[in-house]
Amino acid sequence: MLDRLNQAMEYVEEHLDGRIDAAELARITVTSEYHFRRLFSSLAGMPLSEYVRRRRLTVAAAEVLAGEPSLLEIAVRYGYTSGEAFARAFRALHGVGPGEARRSGATLNSQPRLSFRLTVEGSTTMRYRIVEKDAFRVVGRKARVPLIHRGVNPHIADLIRGIPPEDMLRIAALSDQDPEGVVSATVRLSDSFEEGSELDYYHAVVSSAADLPDDLDALDCPAGSWAVFDNTGPFPQALQQMWADVAAQWMPANPYEYRPGPEILRTRPAQHDPAEHHAQLWIPVARTGR
Repeated sequence: MLDRLNQAMEYVEEHLDGRIDAAELARITVTSEYHFRRLFSSLAGMPLSEYVRRRRLTVAAAEVLAGEPSLLEIAVRYGYTSGEAFARAFRALHGVGPGEARRSGATLNSQPRLSFRLTVEGSTTMRYRIVEKDAFRVVGRKARVPLIHRGVNPHIADLIRGIPPEDMLRIAALSDQDPEGVVSATVRLSDSFEEGSELDYYHAVVSSAADLPDDLDALDCPAGSWAVFDNTGPFPQALQQMWADVAAQWMPANPYEYRPGPEILRTRPAQHDPAEHHAQLWIPVARTGR
């Protein structure tokens, strides 16, 4: 898988001055386009589109400083429809416009070329199981919140505090299957894993209930496979690390890929230490041919 990811990066480099086809990147890595975008974002810390934009502006900057060709020719070569659009994007990355950079030889920023290598982090065994589930619903209260990688997300905390106890009892009573009890379910609204990108968060239960109260939010989840991971550690650091390890280590090493659906998290305080939590993470996956 690492070789294929590096082949995909080579394809990107060869097409910086042309059209980069995400479907071709998925073909190179023998995955679906959805999975490739998710995997790339999680490993690179930015969506594919942002990486391509930064690499194009990095390469374009060398031509700007070289003094030729014209700024408009450079803009068109790297996919911009006008000199103004190129200047705006150039300034956003480099802090100066291309004209000023050409005149003054300004200090610019560079997006390094990405490559993927095996590291010793993979020496840690990750325990998982694959569960086949029929269609179900995530039922509870929903809020649109920004992604926060480290620490408690205050927007999620506000949602939870705002749910009256009697409503939580009604929601909890609808739980009728694994993962049992109240869970967190997140649905990413884009392929971005950047801090601040938006997602839909559900404080909810997993249920097969057909008739639901009108005041509750519901998300329908089709039948499919789920990869289930367990760990115990400080909250929320341990579970946030587990999320990162699934994307960076487990996905590239196993014949599964992301499929559309919510990521479901069940946490409970550990009996031996209230400061620690047992976390169970459910990821929607599909088996690949590799």
